[in-house]
Amino acid sequence: MALTPMKQITTLHRGHFLTLSPSLCSLVCGKRVNFMGEYRRPGQPRDNTPPWKKIQFSFAKGVEGVQKHLGLLKDEMFQRFVGPQGRPLQVHMQEQTQVQWEFRGPESLSQWVVSSDREIGGRSEAYLKLGRNSNTCLLYGTLCSTPPRDGETRYSGYCTLRSKQPMMSFDRKKHYDWSSFNTLYLRIRGDGRPWMINITAETYFTHQSDDMYNYFLFTRGGPYWEEVKIPFSKFFISSRGRIQDEQHPLWLDKINTIGFTLGDKADGPFQLEIDFIAVCNDRAHTEEFAYEVYKRNPEV
Repeated sequence: MALTPMKQITTLHRGHFLTLSPSLCSLVCGKRVNFMGEYRRPGQPRDNTPPWKKIQFSFAKGVEGVQKHLGLLKDEMFQRFVGPQGRPLQVHMQEQTQVQWEFRGPESLSQWVVSSDREIGGRSEAYLKLGRNSNTCLLYGTLCSTPPRDGETRYSGYCTLRSKQPMMSFDRKKHYDWSSFNTLYLRIRGDGRPWMINITAETYFTHQSDDMYNYFLFTRGGPYWEEVKIPFSKFFISSRGRIQDEQHPLWLDKINTIGFTLGDKADGPFQLEIDFIAVCNDRAHTEEFAYEVYKRNPEV
């Protein structure tokens, strides 16, 4: 029997009687409740477009993509016969410093992604361009900590530069292997602001997808370049900006991305110039991990 809009439904749940309105009853009975739906920023409308309508089919692009991935697969197979990461084994074992990212042309900027709190309605701005003589990259912009007026966001004011996830053939993830090194080596020139270095590594569980290793980068400011060496043992783990109680060392054999974040709540212009990002093996550093590791179930 169909229910009138003014009627209600009474049901028994765990020994208690619950009264459901018709709208709530139709939501529970007629439609599947989506408790774990896609996250949506405050103030943004819900996208109800079906997934199959978002796909753009193109036969020419499909053929071009297959040729591209087959070429990458061919290079991967030949690199295995040469040595680790396509270099001879002797060079790989004797190498003490290895440059991972350097900025020597416009194509090097395509490996990075710039973002700010504009994605959530903020007012900060961040841009990336080549420096003088096209030998460096310059991250600059304006930081604004005023939160957006959406009624939900309480904090704002950040800018981020992050490297893209390298991919192998057929869209497989490619990881950086830094297990032969113990120190992060940077050559930078900043404006005196404190930055945060973020390193992400591959995880085995989905609930660890937001885990990130962080450490501080303090710039001096001025016209002179600064060479910074940060041991990997100093990096601590956080999840969604919160430092975790359970700490463990960084897995150096499965590095995905590296990034720089500014969020010091000092409104105004900023700039950070980077020459190169490398890893090195500092023989004088013997520390394995700088933080205390707790055991959930201590041995008796």
